[in-house]
Amino acid sequence: MAQHSTIQGTIAKISGPLVVAKGMAGACMFDVVRVGTMGLVGEIIELKGDTASIQVYEETSGVMPGEPVVSTGEPLSVELGPGIIEQFYDGVQRPLKLIEDAAQSPFISRGIAVPAIPRDLAWDFVPRVKKGDEVVPGDILGVVQETVLVEHRIMVPVGVRGKVLKIESGSHLVEDVIAVIQDGNDKKEVRMLQRWPVRAPRPVAKRLPPYVPLTTGQRVVDLFFPLARGGTACVPGPFGSGKTVIQHQLAKWADAEIVVYVGCGERGNEMTDVLLEFPELEDPRSGHPLMKRTVLIANTSNMPVAAREASIYTAITMAEYFRDMGYSVALMADSTSRWAEALREMSGRLEEMPGEEGYPAYLGTRLASFYERAGRVICLGSQQAEGSITSIGAVSPPGGDLSEPVTQNTLRVTKVFWGLDASLAYQRHFPAINWLTSYSLYAEKLGEYWDTQYDDEWSALRTEAMSLLEDEDRLREIVRLVGIDSLSREERMVLETSKSLREDFLHQNAFHEVDTFASMDKQFKMLHHILTFHHLAMEALRRGAPLKQILDLPVRDQIARMRYVDEKDLASIDALGETIKKEIGTVMPDGGEVHVA
Repeated sequence: MAQHSTIQGTIAKISGPLVVAKGMAGACMFDVVRVGTMGLVGEIIELKGDTASIQVYEETSGVMPGEPVVSTGEPLSVELGPGIIEQFYDGVQRPLKLIEDAAQSPFISRGIAVPAIPRDLAWDFVPRVKKGDEVVPGDILGVVQETVLVEHRIMVPVGVRGKVLKIESGSHLVEDVIAVIQDGNDKKEVRMLQRWPVRAPRPVAKRLPPYVPLTTGQRVVDLFFPLARGGTACVPGPFGSGKTVIQHQLAKWADAEIVVYVGCGERGNEMTDVLLEFPELEDPRSGHPLMKRTVLIANTSNMPVAAREASIYTAITMAEYFRDMGYSVALMADSTSRWAEALREMSGRLEEMPGEEGYPAYLGTRLASFYERAGRVICLGSQQAEGSITSIGAVSPPGGDLSEPVTQNTLRVTKVFWGLDASLAYQRHFPAINWLTSYSLYAEKLGEYWDTQYDDEWSALRTEAMSLLEDEDRLREIVRLVGIDSLSREERMVLETSKSLREDFLHQNAFHEVDTFASMDKQFKMLHHILTFHHLAMEALRRGAPLKQILDLPVRDQIARMRYVDEKDLASIDALGETIKKEIGTVMPDGGEVHVA
């Protein structure tokens, strides 16, 4: 990072979170500055001669023209090192719990400066290299057991390579020198604490295609609209349609090793739910609290608007740091609409030419620059470790209008669209993902992956289930127009099977201890039995069996209860196949053999 001599100007004008300062010649774009006598944190977003426009990340009331503005000479950066996991940060990586302790108040004092990573905590550093070894950027120098779930890997900083002259094991503070590397003619000291500018993507060795699934335990996602590891997803929906619940579910159950959750301009009560709930949740794979592998960034709607813009970059930079260690990271952004509103406000105050609906013309570029930092990669370093960031962004279009600019620009750069439907939410069908409008561009490649796991049946089952739901939509329109009596028995069976798919498979109770999560094995077996019943029922109808007798079979209740079968008891679901075949055989008028066509 470039270092500057101290540049000090004075405030000329204040407009909400925007401060205009004179006398800033020599400053650089995106330099962090301290504004006013209180030392409020700000960032230069426009330079014209010696005049700098600064977005301030704290409340500016009481700040007066003539007060000093001092440049730090560094871009907005985050601190990276042991101590990040389990923290609650705001949008510019201020640790909220440590600020509360320092200020002895639940309110954030303006101008307060508290290190993002505690300086007084000692960590037990275990070296992975020895004196005399040659290292390159990204190599693992050693590890720290940050939590019971996360082994924090201390990496050779980007731009440093050479021979290890010294490496120190034992208990160290994050600012202690743990290694010295001979880099050409220089001796570089390495500490556990690093800094990285948030707007600069961290480098990788190679990008990989996103063809490995990221399982979430949510049936409508995993089977119908799957997400790849290192992929991007968009979750738009109107107020009350369940965006936050889906984000919470994915954070809890997604098959990722690290979770970064950023509440960007969301209501305080939603972030309170996260802050209270996550420490109480149990990680399904380890049995330890979920917070032991989670970082939370709380940037609520009553916090300064400008900080929303920084919160997205803060989150993705921390996610990249853990990705570079070789971890799979899931990043939840809730919601990017509030972030875009912050861009619109700052753009308006800068008097820039507005784009569609008042948003800045560069909205699409900024969204793309965020989502393109996701991906599955080969990390730097001689280990050639694989890491990934999967980005899932919620969008809150006013009135659920998906044609508005934020949704449309997000859809252009993301590969999965989980469209939430208000009518499904009002029917208490959750997750309220509309299966007729949603899509996943990873479905074909991930289908090939799952076909290898399930004897080439996975893609066929998914395609048939989607076809039945599309047929149901067409048949329900006919029923609305001319009544159900106009349908044949086979068409009525299609409606019944589609109802079973909707209510027994796609509907999932996030607050039920069993139904909240379904493994891939359980999902496959559930869908297989629903469609097996449909195939056998259609054969029975063709051979003259009464529809009412088929619909009254006791096995239909067992099919409906599959979702509540514990993962440890999946053998009971396996046994349903014979039960279905046996019971449908009882309604066959000719008593013939039952088989699937």
